[in-house]
Amino acid sequence: MNNSSVWQSLRDEATAVASRERILAKVLTEYVLERSSLEDALSWRLSSRLAKGAVPSNDLRELLLHAYDSVPTIIKSIERDLEAVKERDPACDDFLSPFLYFKGFQALSAYRVSHWLWKEGRKDLALYLQSLISVVYGVDIHPAALIGKGILLDHATGFVAGETTVIEDNVSILHEVTLGGTGKDRGDRHPKIRSGVLIGAGAKILGNVEIGEGARVGASSVVLADVPPHVSVAGVPSKILGSFADESIPSLGMDHTLINMKVYEAGGGI
Repeated sequence: MNNSSVWQSLRDEATAVASRERILAKVLTEYVLERSSLEDALSWRLSSRLAKGAVPSNDLRELLLHAYDSVPTIIKSIERDLEAVKERDPACDDFLSPFLYFKGFQALSAYRVSHWLWKEGRKDLALYLQSLISVVYGVDIHPAALIGKGILLDHATGFVAGETTVIEDNVSILHEVTLGGTGKDRGDRHPKIRSGVLIGAGAKILGNVEIGEGARVGASSVVLADVPPHVSVAGVPSKILGSFADESIPSLGMDHTLINMKVYEAGGGI
């Protein structure tokens, strides 16, 4: 689905809700029905949520819209994030709900602007935006972190990603996950999450470790070492438990159980 299709679907959903819920009609008109594009709508929605400090919502709205207009790849990534929520979250069957209400999607959309600011050398403003995102959404992503597209931050409360974190495309992450360092080390010190990874609620991945493509990290695990591709790990500290031969991209299936798993043979592969 292209951006214009996502935007049209969002407008159609807003029109339908406004017609049956009078109380929401004004909200939907302001944030969707009077807007000209997805980037315009996002700038209005996010600025209304983030205007908690001395910077007025109008200034934030102009900043957000400028970023989305300046770098078309940002809005394309956001479009894929919207699709990821609709496809993977069983509590969501539309685009309108995450756009209006889901803190994970909104925090990630705002982070993408802070990252643009960081790369532009406007680090003070990037950090200010990061602080607003943290206060409003309970999500703390350093502006320098590198995050791909098609990301699901499910529930999202308590998610932390440090400065040198890398998250590739099509990753699903639940709440209270920490992608952090191990202490006072400087330089490249945060996790690298490869594509298709699924990270369960409360997992802590610490240090410059790599979570291989299509791996799965169990809830509340503590990961301190590299994880090979296409395996499941769990525990404190985490251990390799096995793999699923029929599930190469666990982030799409969102299956957090360990049933029917092929046992991992230490030193001998899967």
